Amino acid sequence: MCRIAGIINKQNPPLKQDIVSMRDAMHRGGPDDFGIYIDKDVPLAFGHRRLSLIDLSPLGHQPMLDDTGKIIIIFNGEIYNFQEIKSRLVSKGHHFISQSDTEVIIYAYKEWGINCFEKFNGMFALVILDKINNKVILARDHAGIKPLYYFLNSNELVFASEIRAFKALKPNWPDNENWKKYFLLFGHLPEPITTLQNVLPLPKGTIMEIDTNTLKSTQHKFFNLYYNYSINSVDEAVYKVKETLTNAVERHLISDAPIGLFLSGGIDSSLLTALAKPFVGDNLHTLSIVFEDEKYSEKYYQDLIIQQTKAHHQSYVVTEQNFFDSLPDILQAMDQPSSDGINSYFICKYAKELGLKAVLSGLGADELFGGYQSFYRTSTLNKLNKIPNFALAMTGIFPDDKRKRISFLKYKNGLGEYLFNRGFFIPTQVASLLDCSVEEVQHLLLNYGDNLPKFITTLDDVERVSYLETNLYMQNQLLKDTDYMSMWHGIEVRVPFLDKQLIELIYSINPAVKYNNQQIKFLLQKSFDNSLPKEIWDRKKQGFVFPFEEWMKGIKPKNSNNELLHKLQKSMLNNTLHWSRYWSFILASTNAKPQFN
Repeated sequence: MCRIAGIINKQNPPLKQDIVSMRDAMHRGGPDDFGIYIDKDVPLAFGHRRLSLIDLSPLGHQPMLDDTGKIIIIFNGEIYNFQEIKSRLVSKGHHFISQSDTEVIIYAYKEWGINCFEKFNGMFALVILDKINNKVILARDHAGIKPLYYFLNSNELVFASEIRAFKALKPNWPDNENWKKYFLLFGHLPEPITTLQNVLPLPKGTIMEIDTNTLKSTQHKFFNLYYNYSINSVDEAVYKVKETLTNAVERHLISDAPIGLFLSGGIDSSLLTALAKPFVGDNLHTLSIVFEDEKYSEKYYQDLIIQQTKAHHQSYVVTEQNFFDSLPDILQAMDQPSSDGINSYFICKYAKELGLKAVLSGLGADELFGGYQSFYRTSTLNKLNKIPNFALAMTGIFPDDKRKRISFLKYKNGLGEYLFNRGFFIPTQVASLLDCSVEEVQHLLLNYGDNLPKFITTLDDVERVSYLETNLYMQNQLLKDTDYMSMWHGIEVRVPFLDKQLIELIYSINPAVKYNNQQIKFLLQKSFDNSLPKEIWDRKKQGFVFPFEEWMKGIKPKNSNNELLHKLQKSMLNNTLHWSRYWSFILASTNAKPQFN
């Protein structure tokens, strides 16, 4: 796990100080090693910061070159099936000097070209300079677990793992004038939106080839999921889910550095802990967060799993004072504004203190197996969708947020349904908060919704919820938050539920088999019913929740004369506004990182 950056510029060839500035702006994500590669002929510069997990020796140093010096790579991530691919490459006559997965990528590319990416099961964002064919290749994993942002015009390519690297290169890089509108609508920045003008994320499962002479680019999808529904029986689905997830956990435990698991006490982290036990034996390490306020405590459920697995466990208490003391660092850790992510900050901070380098997380299970309340609102949605658009729009005048969000349903393209469940402020509120026109905000929403895949409107109701939760909420909120908060602490977070083979399997299971409106995560429970104590399954979903509702009431930016901010704070104090909406407006209303009393 690492951080990468690069520049090609024909008019102003990149200097060493340029790439070092970009690279070291992301130094927290790669504390173990660093390197640069400069090619004056292209002209190009690569920068790399390393977090060592596989092959901890200097042989894993990056940028890494092949034996001819013609193929150069910088790589962020892990390829979990690299040993299998390596064996195939050895049989084809390739020779290796390291035990790293990075070197396997180089020779896989030399053997199969861009088709090599289809063979990888892992999480990755990488860039390859191919001096033989005069091109640069950018690639991002099947699920978009690892980030890769780029700027490209006819004269220049700039790319990096974090947005902060672009600002380090050019401090006056202009803002995307619309990012605040998107942020207040969604509570996150939905891809392809970033805070910077013309800086875009490479789409997941995508390769971009760029001619180093002309900087002309082409994009190819190497992983494009579709629903084939070849599995139509519960017994077959149960057998395959059990086998595939178990194998995924085993793959994700590959490491030459200390690795552990987040244990919240919920179904997903508890299941991963139980599945990891046979593969690590007495070397099972878990950690959790607990609170002084018992109503937020998951300790009872955590203890059940600790007793079952005999894990070496460490609990950390997070207090309100810890929260306030950490706020400046939390804000620095945010690569882009987020209404969430603070919980990830603390769990990664303590993983670092525990001496771990990588941890497994249950992220993805809710989206793929039906763990959110949104999966069980489809009948309500169907009834509301029958209301005429003009009447739906009028619900925006309701005083409470939940009923205001009904107005999103006037957008009949899937996006309205998502925002009904997850939206923050409706367009009239956004216009008021940002002093812009309602038409501007609505135009952005209409355009964004029109760019969603058309097929989602044909999906089964619950399957559509899964698609939207996966590709909007998880993709743009959870994965981003997890990445920048974990890397801020030099921790790699691995997500077995997003294993490539498991995702392919989930998309092949008929929704009638996958979901059951009487049972949250029906198929997951059916597959592992005997793997966890009954109390873990038979409980109300709480999620990884902090006492933010109480803690946020003590927050306001210093010397703020913003009347809207004070109005929102008053609403939050009166319990008529959720803390996350107040927090999101604070982040959107300050150009610099806010300071708090």
